[in-house]
This record gives sequence, C-alpha cells and structure tokens, in this order.
Amino acid sequence: MNKKQLIECVPNFSEGNDMGIIKQITDVIEAVDGVKLLDVDPGKATNRTVVTFVGEPEPVIEAAFQAIKKASELIDMSKHTGEHPRMGATDVCPLVPVSNISMEEVAKYAHKLGERAGSELDIPFYMYESAATKKDRMNLATVRAGEYEGLAKKLSLPSWKPDYGPARFNPRAGATAIGARDFLVAYNVNLNTTSVRRANSVAFDVREKGRVKRKGDPINGPIVKDKKGNPLRTKGACKSVKAIGWFIEEYGVAQISMNLTNISISPLHQVFEACDKSATKRGMRVTGSELVGLVPLKVLLDAGKHFLQKQNRSIGVSESEIIKIAVKSLGLDELGPFDPSKKIIEYQLRDAGFAPLLAMNLQTFADETASDSPAPGGGSISAYVGALGISLGTMVANLSANKKSWDSKVALYSEWAVKGQNLKDNLLQLVDEDTHSFNNIIKAIRLPKSNDAEKATRTKAIQDATKYATEVPLKVMEVTDATFEILKKMAQIGNPNSASDAGVGALCARAAIHGAYLNVKINAKDISDEKFVNSILKKADKLAKQADKKEAEILKMVNKLIQ
Repeated sequence: MNKKQLIECVPNFSEGNDMGIIKQITDVIEAVDGVKLLDVDPGKATNRTVVTFVGEPEPVIEAAFQAIKKASELIDMSKHTGEHPRMGATDVCPLVPVSNISMEEVAKYAHKLGERAGSELDIPFYMYESAATKKDRMNLATVRAGEYEGLAKKLSLPSWKPDYGPARFNPRAGATAIGARDFLVAYNVNLNTTSVRRANSVAFDVREKGRVKRKGDPINGPIVKDKKGNPLRTKGACKSVKAIGWFIEEYGVAQISMNLTNISISPLHQVFEACDKSATKRGMRVTGSELVGLVPLKVLLDAGKHFLQKQNRSIGVSESEIIKIAVKSLGLDELGPFDPSKKIIEYQLRDAGFAPLLAMNLQTFADETASDSPAPGGGSISAYVGALGISLGTMVANLSANKKSWDSKVALYSEWAVKGQNLKDNLLQLVDEDTHSFNNIIKAIRLPKSNDAEKATRTKAIQDATKYATEVPLKVMEVTDATFEILKKMAQIGNPNSASDAGVGALCARAAIHGAYLNVKINAKDISDEKFVNSILKKADKLAKQADKKEAEILKMVNKLIQ
C-alpha cells in the first residue's frame, strides 16, 4: 500500500518590505486545496521573502504556479534593490522531498512546473540542482550569475537559452530558477562587528570555495596562479557551505550569510563552531545566529546532542530539552524569540494535521478516544502505552546518568537513553499511523462500485488497506518487544531508587504487545490472502508469548529490589 507522498516548496520572492504584496502571493498558495502554508519569512535588508509550503505533489505544483504568476504581476524587478543575489520576481522555486518520494520523482514534478509556467507565462525558466538539464546549470550561483542586471545579455547567448519559456528579457519579472534539491539550510551567524570586510574574511575561511591564494599579504598581495593563469584557491573549512559577509542595518551587526547544502557533510553546529574559531582568530566574537525559513528537526537535535556531550551530559534526554540546549548554544534567540513549533518542519507538519494525534494534549487525546468516533482505537492506544513504557525506562537511564557519584558512567547510560528515545519516537509515530491505516480502509470502502471494473478496484483497495492496517499493529509489537532489553537493563544497573519505574515500563510493554495483537487478529480475519494471514499471525503469536516471559523476568528482578 502506498503511503502519502509529501513535498515541500520553498519559493523566494524579491519583496521583503511590502507585506501587502506578500500576502496576495501567499493567499493564492493557501487557496489551493491540499496545500499547507508553513512559514513566511521576510527580510527588509535583503528585500526578499522565503515562503514554505507543503503537500502532495500535484497540489504543490498548482500552488507554485499560481504563486509565480501572482509574483510576476505584483513585483517589478526594474525597481528592485536588496542585499541578496536575485534575478527574478520569483527568484528561485525549489521542490524538496519530504516523505515517501524520491529525488528523481521530485525532479519530474519540477519539470512539470517549469513546462507549464514556461508555456503560460512570459518568463524564462532555468532548471537547477537535481532538475538541471546540463551539468553547468546544477549550481544555483552559476545559473544566477550576473543577476537581474546581466540577464538581458545572458538571454542573448545561445548557451544560456532557458529550459522553458522565452529566450527574451522580461524587465518586470526577470527570470526564475526551478529546482529539485535536498533540504537547504539558510543560516546566518552574527558577529560583534559592523565591518563587512571582516565578516567576509570569516566567510572565506568557512565556505567550501575558500579564498584566492595571495603572496605575502593575504588581502592585498598578488594573486597566485597556476601554469594556465588561473587563480589558485585555499579551500575553506566546511564542505557544502556557501557563504558571504554582509551588514544588516535593522540589527546593526555584520553577519556571515550561509547556505548549507548538505547538512550530513557539514552539520549546523560544525559550521557555527568553524565561524566562531575564525572570528576569534581575527579578533571578533560570534554573538549568536539566525535560521531563515524552516529547518529539519535532525539539524537541531544533532546540534543539541553535540553541545550536551561537550558538557558531559546524557544525550538521551527529551527532544524538547535537546532543542533548548541547541537554541541557547547557537544563540538562535539573540535577534528575536525562537519558536521551535514554527521553525522545525516536522513540528509544522504535525501541527498542520499530518500527525493529528501527536499534536493533541493529554486531555484532548483522551476525549477523542472516548468519543463516538472509531479512531483512535485500540491500535493507537497500544502504541501509546508502549511509548509510555519505554519512556519510563529512558527516564531511569537519564536519572542514572545524572546521579552525582556516577559521572564516569554518563556515556553508558546516555547510550541506553538514546536507544529508548528512538524506540519511543517510533511508537509515537505508530499512534497516528494506526489511525491513518484505519481511515484508509474507510476510504476504500467508500469507493464507487457501480460496475464490475469499479467493484474489482474497490475490492483490491480494501484488501490492500486491510493488509496495511494489520502490518501496523504488528510493527507496534515488534518495536515494543525491543523495549524490554532497555527496561531489563535499567532494572539491573539503573538507579535502584527508580527500579519500580522499570517494572511499570515492563507492564506497559506487555499490555501494548497484547493490545496490538488483538488488532492484528481482528484485521487479519477480513483478509482473503491466507499465506499473508498465516505469516503475520505466526509472527504476532510468537511476540505475544515472548512478552509474557520478558515481563515476568523483569518484574521478578524489580520485586527483589523493592522488597
């Protein structure tokens, strides 16, 4: 059964001061059914607004087209000025895979958008990154070279014929780059200086491109060239990072403005510390930093864990605590409040209804369960009970890591706590997934059945949905089974004052497994594929029997400790 495909679109519009214009653009985005506007981030000095919205591919493409069209009607590039490089009213329009979709598929949707916009709007379009049609157009900086002012000349060159749209200069709308790319993190680091030159010196130290080599004086000395007369360069400290220095008048400070194009190669915290090292060497100090637009949750979790480890603390603490440490360590709240619910894409998706149960508080969740709606039901509750059980085991690990006389054991307990947090997160995701799988059965049942073809399609859809609705509680059983190892270990080596918590966790784990088992069985009875049913019931039965033994073993250990 196919899961819902989601893509993110992050168009950058060349207007950051007139919010009336931006509001008209975002209105046409929000008017498209199936699209959720997540973030609008205007910049006065850059005179540029970064907009983020998400949805299934077709609605996103429609919303992007309408936004590009509206921007071309409202923004006059012949009058535009700003600190940021730009070439069009809609300067760039990247599409980003979010879930259940490959980069290759996203690139096809990017071309679908470019083809439609190029045929209906009088604007040149260039494809970049994973949607590029030529190797020399993959890099956005290359595509945008010369900016708006050099666009007329560029369009006259055969080598720069647009991928879509006319090869002629549109003085009002300019040109637009449409791409397919991974998450790009737009990140600015603040310095205690007003000097753009000094900010650039840090940017050149950090960015992958580095700086041109010079003899003697690193700033004014003669450029060192190779045998062919090309300037030689000294590489910067961070790969996949583009950076320049600029002065932001509204803040009264110079910043290093960066794009992190591969956060796996150069994580945010690593780039921050490279900036800090360079600034310190040059007699300056990093005072904080700023995220522009949304950021994947992993970016801040990795940063928070990095700084916790430097403090010799457990990294298996709660997600909210890790993020708090990241925000304070990176100084993300220096220029204004930092709200994780508005800046982290996964939280925006959750609050936008893509994970509705996880977005509820305890009271609302209980009320929804107790209502006359069949979902959430036993499957979601089983997943949640399992999450609560391992949460207790993780708590014991973190309490043990913080025990005053056990400083030498922090790494050990931290490792167990991290495992517990991962299992807890998996189970929480399954809370919503179980309800989602049930809703898919209802959708399949409601499909038309007026003729034989429709009846066959409906029958297959019901069977596929029911199979998936059986696989989800089995997954709950499998994940919960893995929690017993941690609960047992905490009963053995954890803080003895918390032994009862490990025991309660084991009780929850067994209840979660048996509850999920009931859902496996009730869904399996409606599946006609006997081979599938026999296989899944065999696995579930084994897990249920194992749970009884594992719970009993842990409770025996706990009772010895608390008697």
